[in-house]
Amino acid sequence: MTPELRRTLGTFDAVVIGLGSMVGAGIFVALGPAARAAGSGLLLGLALAAAVAYCNAMSSARLAALHPASGGTYVYGRERLGAFWGYLAGWAFVVGKTASCAAMALTVGAYAWPEQAHAVAVAAVVALTAVNYGGVQKSAWLTRAIVAVVLAVLTAVVVVSLGSGAADSARLGSGGDVSVGGVLQAAGLLFFAFAGYARIATLGEEVRDPARTIPRAIPLALAMALAVYVCVAVAVLSVLGADGLGRAVAPLADATRAAGASWLVPVVSAGAAVAALGSLLALILGVSRTTLAMARDGHLPGALAAVHPRFQVPHRAELAVGAVVAVVAATVDVRGAIGFSSFGVLVYYAIANVSAWTLSSRRARATAGCGLVGCLVLAFALPTVSVAVGAAVLAAGAGLYALRRRRPRR
Repeated sequence: MTPELRRTLGTFDAVVIGLGSMVGAGIFVALGPAARAAGSGLLLGLALAAAVAYCNAMSSARLAALHPASGGTYVYGRERLGAFWGYLAGWAFVVGKTASCAAMALTVGAYAWPEQAHAVAVAAVVALTAVNYGGVQKSAWLTRAIVAVVLAVLTAVVVVSLGSGAADSARLGSGGDVSVGGVLQAAGLLFFAFAGYARIATLGEEVRDPARTIPRAIPLALAMALAVYVCVAVAVLSVLGADGLGRAVAPLADATRAAGASWLVPVVSAGAAVAALGSLLALILGVSRTTLAMARDGHLPGALAAVHPRFQVPHRAELAVGAVVAVVAATVDVRGAIGFSSFGVLVYYAIANVSAWTLSSRRARATAGCGLVGCLVLAFALPTVSVAVGAAVLAAGAGLYALRRRRPRR
């Protein structure tokens, strides 16, 4: 009998995994580039990113209830639209999120030991791959601890920043530097930080009562992450202002320093490293499950579809993903990959919304329509280089699919 994945995650664990994916390193690194793009319209960009994320989350939740299998939008696109669209969604997710994994690993290294960032990144990938190999429940326990630490650090940043004399509410208003294009670009960059709720859907085969648990966990995790992001963005913006935030390399550390709390800077740096670990843990989980689903359908080597008979995890897929991420993290600096990752993820969710459009509910179609338009607008509002590279990667994936289809079957 072929081993199957074990359903061990309840609503609380699913919410924590989603929250760990969203309230991760994104909040530490995405605010600066977004502020450079939007200026004083940063909060507008955050609101727009949240609105698009909400539509995508609801579409994903509805589809996950109908198709509670590992793979997320890869499965939804395959079942609702056809094999090619499922494949394209899976390709966009695996390639984009593999780059994100390496970026998060390098973020750990940059904060923990800057002089040996690549070595630390590889060690982090190896350690978290080992945790995932031991079973999804162990991953959930570690994610709980990481989320608790990160939320404590972010709370300290908010309290210190807003309670200091450096805070000025006038900095929160929109000025003459706001443009539609800048706000849209900021929203596309900030979407990178919201996209973690997909992890809940990609773990569909490991969630208890998925038809009920996933639709509850996804919007709940998104709402909690949005509340955290708004509080942090308001606190940092009120201290640094849009210009200062846009120039900041480490926005949260700079805000605490400007607020006169230099003692908190090392804590914030440690929190950023822990947050990146949480994001990396959840990313490896999500990418390996999508890899499993694609291997089952023959789009990736069939050996990657194996499930460990004892731990009941896709162990070969996890080891393969971990190995690729470790090699990339050891050889390439991909910390600037936010735009590329955002483009791939936005295409992934565009396919999810088209899949949700096939549902009979009017409410589902309305949400899917808004989500689809939002995804396409934000995707093509990203920096030109990100769009060009992302489109080239998608075209390469489509070419590989066509070649595989033409290959004569034995």
